[in-house]
Amino acid sequence: MGVDSADIWFGVLQIATLILLLALLYRPVGDLMFRIFTGEKDAAAERVVYRLIGVDARSEQTWQAYTRGVLAFSLMGVLFVYALQRLQAFLPASLGLPAVPEGLAFNTAASFVTNTNWQSYSPEATMGYLVQLAGLTVQNFVSAAVGIAVAIALVRGFARRGQSTIGNFWVDLTRGLGRLLLPMAVVAAVVLLSGGVIQNLNGFVDAHTLTGATQSIPGGPVASQEAIKMLGTNGGGFFNANSAHPFENPTPWTNLVQLLLILVIPISLPRTFGRMVGDNRQGYAILAVMSTLAIASIAAVSALEVAGHGTAPQLAGGAMEGKEQRFGIVGSALYAAVTTLTSTGAVNSMHDSYTATGGMIPLLNMMLGEVAPGGVGSGLYGMLVLAIIAVFVGGLLVGRTPEYLGKKIGPTQIKLASLYILVTPTLVLAGTALSFGIPAVRADVEATSILNPGIHGMTEVLYAFTSAANNNGSAFAGLTANTPWFNTALGVVMLLGRFVPIVLVLALAGSLAVQERVPSTAGTLPTHRPQFVGLLAVVTVVITALTYFPVLALGPLAEGLS
Repeated sequence: MGVDSADIWFGVLQIATLILLLALLYRPVGDLMFRIFTGEKDAAAERVVYRLIGVDARSEQTWQAYTRGVLAFSLMGVLFVYALQRLQAFLPASLGLPAVPEGLAFNTAASFVTNTNWQSYSPEATMGYLVQLAGLTVQNFVSAAVGIAVAIALVRGFARRGQSTIGNFWVDLTRGLGRLLLPMAVVAAVVLLSGGVIQNLNGFVDAHTLTGATQSIPGGPVASQEAIKMLGTNGGGFFNANSAHPFENPTPWTNLVQLLLILVIPISLPRTFGRMVGDNRQGYAILAVMSTLAIASIAAVSALEVAGHGTAPQLAGGAMEGKEQRFGIVGSALYAAVTTLTSTGAVNSMHDSYTATGGMIPLLNMMLGEVAPGGVGSGLYGMLVLAIIAVFVGGLLVGRTPEYLGKKIGPTQIKLASLYILVTPTLVLAGTALSFGIPAVRADVEATSILNPGIHGMTEVLYAFTSAANNNGSAFAGLTANTPWFNTALGVVMLLGRFVPIVLVLALAGSLAVQERVPSTAGTLPTHRPQFVGLLAVVTVVITALTYFPVLALGPLAEGLS
């Protein structure tokens, strides 16, 4: 018995449809974001917001002031979400659920504020409706808006000449929320509702099964959270099964809608970038690199899962364990690739059940830095940092001072870009090493957290820290992470993995904005041609390979070869 060919062709049709829809939306959505973040006029509602928070919308900020705004706003978010969870028992619509324990509350607050949405708990059995709506859903909106604001600030750094400011964080945040995320999320929620995603405040309803047993069926305001969960590349599910749950993702076409929501903003931001720097060809070059890496990833994980390498999948005739029949192998593999390429973290199948090498691809997607196309905002600024590294390498090859978009890439820019590249691997490898290197911690991890000992168990821990440091939020699903060690360590890694790179990106934006534009010469490396697209793709892959290959050889590669 082999994999059904109809499943394969249906998956190919989904991929083709998704690419077509994204191609149609690339220009209008990219141009919309260009108008939002470059327009001079403020809406009446925005002026009210600025008066309430005491912001002068016409006053711009240096990179230091912009950074302080990002950090202060995010800190207040962490404290607010933490307090909501700890006070849950006293809040309305708590469904009778107790307060969330301290360690888990910290982990969850850090997770949602950093756009990670890692969940070490079963949502329907842990969070009441008010915490879900006022805490988690709100952070789905604002964390996505923060990512977009930072990306726009970096693009301004490239676009401006001899200026000490990079915009106003509070204006960028307000416009991103009110003009982009909120309207699109409302439309998306209505579409998902029409597809069968639930939206109610019914609490738990008891249902009697055919065998005479009683089953408690959860309800909740799911469609509203699901829309921004996808649109903001967040990923935190309303239910423990996430997008494998029929109340969150009922049909193959809602599955396709969710994939479109995940990709539409990150894939359109290169168009915004090209418009803002005055050269659309630069946006197409960045898009080409993102698309090449994404298509290669989707093809690889689909082929590996269809092949079903491993004793159990071959005996069963296919690697369907942990996958939903309504999505099939290719539909599940496509979802896994897209969500790990975009820092979304949503799942419609369990990555822990993938074949050894198939499960390695989502892990590799995160290790690439999630830049193909990456999370909302974070994917674009991550790729632009890699572009700086690429032009530096290109300059070394031809013996010229590297330039990108008319800005000289000097020691300051290279130091900031290099530190950016080093932050995430340091967190991933240090967290994994400490989990096994500290005797007391290792004993707890092996006794409590790892259900699959040996090589696979090590991969589960590696995946957890990779997911946290890259602010993805997906898990291998075989790891019990609601323990003092993982709640604390992963929470700290999420915060550092989000905000240290943001500080470096904003510093980079400031260093670029003050420069005057350097005229192009015969020795300037063209950054809109296929040669640069290839160079940037190679640099992205090589940096990952050199950093992570040793630990991959100890985990999924070793398991696959065995």
